Amino acid sequence: MSGISVIKIGGSTLEDIDALAPLWACIAARAAAGERLVLVHGGGKAVDALLARLGMPTTRIEGLRVTPPDQMEIIAGVLAGSVNKRLVGAINAQGGRAVGLCLGDGAMLRCDAMTRTPSGTSADLGRVGIVRGGDAAIIRTLVADGFTPVVSSIGLDARGGLLNINADDGASALAASLGADRLVLLTDVPGVRDGAGRTCPSLTPRAIQGMIERGEISGGMIPKVRAALDAAGQSGRPVLITSTTAFAGGSEERGTVILPKD
Repeated sequence: MSGISVIKIGGSTLEDIDALAPLWACIAARAAAGERLVLVHGGGKAVDALLARLGMPTTRIEGLRVTPPDQMEIIAGVLAGSVNKRLVGAINAQGGRAVGLCLGDGAMLRCDAMTRTPSGTSADLGRVGIVRGGDAAIIRTLVADGFTPVVSSIGLDARGGLLNINADDGASALAASLGADRLVLLTDVPGVRDGAGRTCPSLTPRAIQGMIERGEISGGMIPKVRAALDAAGQSGRPVLITSTTAFAGGSEERGTVILPKD
């Protein structure tokens, strides 16, 4: 099935879901017009807030949340529960036909526990997961019938155990599995910024690696650009990183295009 667009949203952009009404209206309208859209989301800020109220620590390595087993059910409850259902409700309130899922539903993606960071360093990340593949048949069925899947970044291992998947990586893997026409990573900034704070119109793999080594790309933007690189490399097509405001306003081309090759 062609013509599918995977849109990932997360981070601080989800701190106030009600304030993003123009985005939900845009998604509902595009789907109603026949676009096949799949929304993948994180929600780290909401998780951070709840863990802080519970007196639990938050630790990140290379932009990935370390997920001790005693935090996994709490994180799943936030991402696959409250955040997911609020997003479904927000889109449906704008006339959409959204359906809430997680990355493990319908065996859409196969996941295993991660034992090394993206840079290859051995680390105990707890219940952080990595995607190993999948056919995403349930997504194809839903979009063919005019529904908009809203997928949280919670995966399941071979024994049914919960795994916390980085949402950028989950969106990239889902786009690859679907053979999606495009992947759009929505964030709270216009795109990837260079050392002078300017938005880069496009970036190659070599340029990205240099920016990471120089510290120009850091924190949560590292897994975002790496996920974009993976998706671009697998599909042979550019991946767009842009802001929610630009996407909702129809000017998404103002972001940063991640190119598959140097």
